[in-house]
Amino acid sequence: MRIHFYLTIAFIVFYSWPKAWCQTGLPDTNLLDPVTVTADLQATPSSRTGRNIQVIKGDMFAQLPVNSIDELLRYIPGLELQSRGPMGAQADISIRGGTFQQVLVLLDGLRLNDPNTGHFSAYIPIAPSEIDRIEVLKGPASAIYGTEAVGGVIQIITKSFARKQSKHVDAAITMGEYDLINARAGFSYGDGNHFLSGGLLSNHSKGQPQRGTRGYFDNSTASVSYAVSLNENWYAAVRMAYDYRDFGAQNFYTTFVSDTANERVKTFWSQMQVGYRKGKFHWNLQGGYKWLNDRFQFNSGLSPNDNTSKLTQIFSSATLSLSSKTSFIGGLQWLNKKIASNDRGNHTVNQVGFFIVWQQILAEGFSIAPALRLEYNERGGWEPVPQFTASYKTGKFQLRGAIGRTLRDADFTERFNNYNRSIVRSGSIGNPNLIAESSLSYEAGADYFAAKGFRISTTFFSRQQQNVIDFVPTAYIDMPRKENLVPGGQYALASNVARTNISGVEADINYTASWKRQLLQFGIGGVLLQTEIEEGNPGFYLSSHARFLTNFYVTYTVGRISVSANGVYKQRDERTATAINAKVAEEYFVCNLKMQSKIFTWLSAFIQVDNVGNLSYSDLLGSVMPKRWTMGGLLVKWP
Repeated sequence: MRIHFYLTIAFIVFYSWPKAWCQTGLPDTNLLDPVTVTADLQATPSSRTGRNIQVIKGDMFAQLPVNSIDELLRYIPGLELQSRGPMGAQADISIRGGTFQQVLVLLDGLRLNDPNTGHFSAYIPIAPSEIDRIEVLKGPASAIYGTEAVGGVIQIITKSFARKQSKHVDAAITMGEYDLINARAGFSYGDGNHFLSGGLLSNHSKGQPQRGTRGYFDNSTASVSYAVSLNENWYAAVRMAYDYRDFGAQNFYTTFVSDTANERVKTFWSQMQVGYRKGKFHWNLQGGYKWLNDRFQFNSGLSPNDNTSKLTQIFSSATLSLSSKTSFIGGLQWLNKKIASNDRGNHTVNQVGFFIVWQQILAEGFSIAPALRLEYNERGGWEPVPQFTASYKTGKFQLRGAIGRTLRDADFTERFNNYNRSIVRSGSIGNPNLIAESSLSYEAGADYFAAKGFRISTTFFSRQQQNVIDFVPTAYIDMPRKENLVPGGQYALASNVARTNISGVEADINYTASWKRQLLQFGIGGVLLQTEIEEGNPGFYLSSHARFLTNFYVTYTVGRISVSANGVYKQRDERTATAINAKVAEEYFVCNLKMQSKIFTWLSAFIQVDNVGNLSYSDLLGSVMPKRWTMGGLLVKWP
């Protein structure tokens, strides 16, 4: 296999290098002050939002050594992914030390977070070819988006819903070790009035050997969307998507020897949008429906858990620009969350939120954006959620700051896990009496625009949290409900950790430059965190984030040849589980490489190596990540 690998690299270099210097040029770079919509729903330059926002273009999926959207997120500076399996199997998302339930994921403005569990947040039902860009807002955003927007917000913005004029078709096939076969294809068309896009992504492998089994995966996503400008004022859009994931889940959630689990998650997603824009007024109405079925079997001797969750949502907003300096944004949101489960029972929760944002430019380069939300939850009643951001930009420097309150209510797993089982001898136990989390976050940062395409950002942040929810080891005698438990069992009870403080500093560097025959794109981020638990017992997920995180991506193109790499370095608390010979090391560094070359204008060949250093590592105790994985393939792209 290695001989074939090196021969293929030699062929690509030999064939392409003479042609590289005949290329007439490459795309110009853009200023790293992109127009974003995630901070306040209105298209605004990031330098005026008062927030640290990372933006990555969707076409980076084809350039970097990644195989799924969650792997692309893994290398966005400052964003931590705690992966349980490769290529879309499962990953938890953390921003600024938040748990995996404290990050909100949006698709064209609608939330994807599942009512059952935050473990499914990285199951993003969209084909990569549909993605225009990914915006990552670090820090609180509950004043606009409501619950879960604690550590930050990740928004996937697609070409059709953004009404991008484009015409392209692409397809790729990848084959590699362990019977790996990956395929993706997609298209987009936009002529100014009609916008159509769609595609699929499919990853399959028998997987690398694990403890008596293999880390197999069979993951596929297909999506299609259409948008239309009805006239100069009205527009509409619609999307349908289906996502299927079947994978080995050994020790994804436990460290028991008896855990030989497998899991299958099916998702159907649909959303619609209609809007009106005229002069200084803009109105937008969105609706979405998500159906997800999760089938989890702990081992062959136990019947599987079968959970079906449903999320119905309506989100409406209106923007009124009174002048070039003053704007008001108001809106409402309604959520209906349901679950039907043989393990967790049948439950329904409704949530409603109303919000208003005032955007004001007080002087040249100086802007503020106070916001207030009223959030209603059937379990907790009404809660005010205020937020304030400010930004000052002069020359190459920008100063920014934000303060805001956030909320997060318990999901159905935290409230009812293992409640309907006849006998539970060990495992995580839900708690229906959980109180909603609340926190106060504040941050202060600075950006330095050193040159065109070169930005350096630093931010200090702190989050004071109350009633943080986590699973805490609890003796049988201390369990509040014992009906289906057994004395001597090993249990972890979903509990409110009374008070937790997280503070840290992050730094990001983004650089893009082009020359006559060359293009360089580079991003690197570092986050240093300190977590203090003032009261209560530390749980499993609250302390699983890295104390120090560095992640990066880089692509270098010269003519027809492109070389790219991404990587992540983590320092965290060491953990061991001797029963299954598992370990979370105190630190690790993983790097992936990819080399791609155009054979014809429409056809490219590539070689990719994941985990170049052949490291044995885990992000979460018991979940073994793959060692070195070699693959290669072909990419077709037009134009």
